[in-house]
Amino acid sequence: MPKKLKIEYFVVPDAAALAARAARHFVEMAEAAVAARGRARIAISGGSTPKAAFQLLADPNQPWRARMPWDKLELYWVDERCVPPDHPDSNYRMTREALLDHAPLAAGQIHRMEGELEPDAAAARYESELRNSFRLEGAETPRFDLINLGMGPDGHTASLFPHTAALHDMSRLAVANHVQNKDAWRITLTWPVINQGASVFFLIGGADKAQILKEVMTGPRDPERLPSQLIAPSSGILTLFLDRAAAALLPATDGQGYGSLEREG
Repeated sequence: MPKKLKIEYFVVPDAAALAARAARHFVEMAEAAVAARGRARIAISGGSTPKAAFQLLADPNQPWRARMPWDKLELYWVDERCVPPDHPDSNYRMTREALLDHAPLAAGQIHRMEGELEPDAAAARYESELRNSFRLEGAETPRFDLINLGMGPDGHTASLFPHTAALHDMSRLAVANHVQNKDAWRITLTWPVINQGASVFFLIGGADKAQILKEVMTGPRDPERLPSQLIAPSSGILTLFLDRAAAALLPATDGQGYGSLEREG
């Protein structure tokens, strides 16, 4: 029988509160990883909500910057568009402008996907980067301390889009994925790698995500149409940070904004 997946969700009023809750989570999980293992390996996603959280992390007027163990941090990406690092669509560029240009991180702590390369070459280079930096042997899979995901209105996460080839790749760590309806190539971690993360969380805001979030979390299993359903961490726990609009169709939370449900993993 498939294992049960516990889905825990934390609901806050609006986008500003969601960014603050995410910044707090980044810091708390980094602190815990450093305490346990001496370093924090974090894989991040693009999007407006992570951008706002990154800006808070870098802000000296916020409490998070002083708490973050910057010298013990290793930063990776969940996915990237196949564009140069200075392109407006680059996830790396967004992170650099919001966080990296303002935080005390050395170049060797930043492990970006090279979107300017030919797609398959970029994916192969990133797989090599993961194998080297995690010192993997054979068929070992990297285990990130924290993985930050978003969810698109079509149910995609990372660059795992509906009805694309990457949904079926279970052997590689990173792959190039052609997204036909966008006529674009992306580089993405594969879902088995994401599921090995010690802690995996979705960061989702906006009313336009409410229906798809309900379908992914409570509807029939159909990962070809809803790739986010492939995310079932080996820990048995999936965490969601949501604003009130995105959470509108999920079961009601308690008085502290906490809710939980279970589904087959």
